[in-house]
Amino acid sequence: MSNVFHNDAVGKLILRLTLGILILFHGVGKLLHPGSLEFIKSQLTVAGLPTAVAYGVYLGEVIAPLMIIFGIFARYGGMIVVANMVFAIVLVHAGDLFALTEHGGWRLELQGFFLFCGLAIVFLGSGRIAVRPD
Repeated sequence: MSNVFHNDAVGKLILRLTLGILILFHGVGKLLHPGSLEFIKSQLTVAGLPTAVAYGVYLGEVIAPLMIIFGIFARYGGMIVVANMVFAIVLVHAGDLFALTEHGGWRLELQGFFLFCGLAIVFLGSGRIAVRPD
């Protein structure tokens, strides 16, 4: 007899929707407030990188989440999210890598969540419930 709670396809869908929707909010926020891109450009300048790289945030926080949500090249979307989060951690949050919040949580909980969920999607793929299952 099959256990209704043992369903890899539904588990992968929940993971995809959770990561995709939550990171998409960040991308929509940047679309609605394009001035936030200036901060990213300043961080890239400090790191000696071209400011044009800042537009990659739209790839990592709008396009990739949509790929993940719909399950269209979800593994590639996961890779893009991972790269996006590595950039964010290195450029902006490196000082908080080993820091805790006043409540004892890891200061980079959200960034870590996005990074490791993206990595999980890279390894797991979209599952069967997707526009383009892999």
